Parts: sequence; structure tokens; C-alpha cells
Amino acid sequence: MRIAWCLIVAVTLSAPGERETTMGALAQRSVASSDPFSHRSAFARVNGVRLNYLDWGGAGPPVVMIHGIGDDPHVFDDLASRIRDRFRIVAYARRGHGQSDSPSGPYDAATLVEDLRQLMDHLKISRASLVGWSLGGNEMSDFAGRYPDRVDKLVYLESGYDWSDASFAKAFTNMLGVTSPTPADLRSLDTVRNWFRRSWLGTRTPWSPGLEAYVRDFSRVAADGSITIVPNDKVIEAIVATVHVWPRDYLKIKAPALLLYTAPFFPSDQPDPTMAQTLRDFEREVMVPFRQASMDRVRRELKGARIEQLPNRTHMSIGVEQPDALAKLIGEFLRAG
Repeated sequence: MRIAWCLIVAVTLSAPGERETTMGALAQRSVASSDPFSHRSAFARVNGVRLNYLDWGGAGPPVVMIHGIGDDPHVFDDLASRIRDRFRIVAYARRGHGQSDSPSGPYDAATLVEDLRQLMDHLKISRASLVGWSLGGNEMSDFAGRYPDRVDKLVYLESGYDWSDASFAKAFTNMLGVTSPTPADLRSLDTVRNWFRRSWLGTRTPWSPGLEAYVRDFSRVAADGSITIVPNDKVIEAIVATVHVWPRDYLKIKAPALLLYTAPFFPSDQPDPTMAQTLRDFEREVMVPFRQASMDRVRRELKGARIEQLPNRTHMSIGVEQPDALAKLIGEFLRAG
């Protein structure tokens, strides 16, 4: 969690099962005390905005990690902490996300890619491997096509999809309406945890320190303990509009790439049988053919790319389910000559 959280939240965030307690300004505490990971949280003013980033340090080759829409850099905590001894790891919050600035705009593709370029310049990283989770694959692919000399290798973490595909975009948008949090899910940090596990992870995925830091970073807690989620609706709408007109161009990419896919996309072990069936139908009717078409396209257009399928993980549990095995797989790929 970022250090400056205590400046804007007058509440002590509880661990799972504990009661959230409203505190006065003098009793506020930094969330850094609840963040067990060895990284530095800092800010960089780039491209007209202030971006928050986490820096795990390390003297190895640089690796920059890019999260998905609606996420924050703590989503990489469990993975980054396992490879930081071999690489210099940085993950940043896209504009409008996490603790970064949330301007009214712009959120177009060129701006998002320029944010990445200027952040690397600010950190004096001339060349890096990039890891993109979900939407992070868009910035990563675009950057690799524009600046091939600045990219070593690419890791697509459930991001080897062209999200602008019209038929998929419509079906996926409908599903997000089904899985979005209700007012009851936003009553407290505990209900937000339960919603996220139910909607995105499934009951088999253990709750990890990284997930805890991640949820706390996208949550804003009111005096009554209720939660507002970051990004706000206007930011989400702007980025979704960008995604719909941001096609993937693999042909410009020269860097070696590892693409990791999972199944199913959403967890189907839902307490509501109707919801469970809806998610299974989406997987069978939409994701299975879209995933296969995406992998087939990668094989045609991204020459020499390595594709791995990691079963029994969801789109959001891929980075936290069996993290040691994932870190080994990614670390070996990045170190290979």
C-alpha cells in the first residue's frame, strides 16, 4: 500500500474478520504498516500527471509491470516479491487508477503509452522487459511496436487478447454488468473482499498479502466504513471507449514474447446457481472460441512467441494462484538467452 494513504483516509483498515473503526485525524495510520512487501512507493510527474509506482529495487535487468483496467500495481505484489532477487521490478498505477492522479482526460492510447515512456525515462530505465496483465497488454504491445529498442522481452499475463473485437466487447461488457459490485458489496472492506473473491477469484484461491494490499489500494473508505472503488465511473468509461478503438498490432513487435492464458475467465463456483450457470455459459459460448482465436492469431502474427495455458485459474487469479510456479515460469523466460 502506498505510504500517503493516511493523508486521505480517516479510518483504520481492518484485516479480514476484524471490525473497521472510524478514527480521528490524529489516530490515522499509514497503510504501509499493513503492507508486508519490500518495495518503495513513490510518485513521478510525467506527461502532465503524477503517477504512483512501486519499486522493489534489485540490481538485475529492469522489469516494468502494467496492470489491467480497474486494478492497481499491488496486484503484482505476490509475483514481484518472488522474482525481485533476480530483477529490478517496477509496477505503476495507470492514470486514473490506484494512487495516481485522475484527470478528466485524456485517456487515449497514445497518452497511456506516452505515460509509460516518460515513466521509464524518469526512472532512467533505457530498456526493460514488460509484463502486462489484462489491459496492460495494450500499452505493452503498443510500446513494443513504437520503441523496439527499449524492450527486451514481453510477458502477456492473461493479456493476449484483442479487447477491441466488437463481438467480444459486447458480450464482455454485459458480463461486467453481471459481476459488478452492488451497494451491499460496498458496505465495508470485508464485503468488498467477499465480492472480489466471489466475482473474480473463486473460493479455491487463498487470500494472500498481495490481494489484501491490492484491495486496500483501490478502496476509499468513508467515515461509516462504506467503500468507494477507484477508478471512478468517468475514468472507466473513458478507458473502455479507448479500448474499443485500440486494436492489437502484433506484427510490429520484435521482442521475444511469453503469453500465458488461463481457463475459466470467471470463477463458476458461485453460491447463486443462476449466476454460476451464467458464468459457465459465458465461458463456453464466448471465452472458449475467443481464447482459441486469440492464440491462433498470436501464432500467425507474433513470430516465435511461446504460449502456455495454465488451467484452473481465472483471469484475476493467474497472478496469485500458485505464485511460486508462476514466478519460476516467468523468471526462467526472462533470464533465458
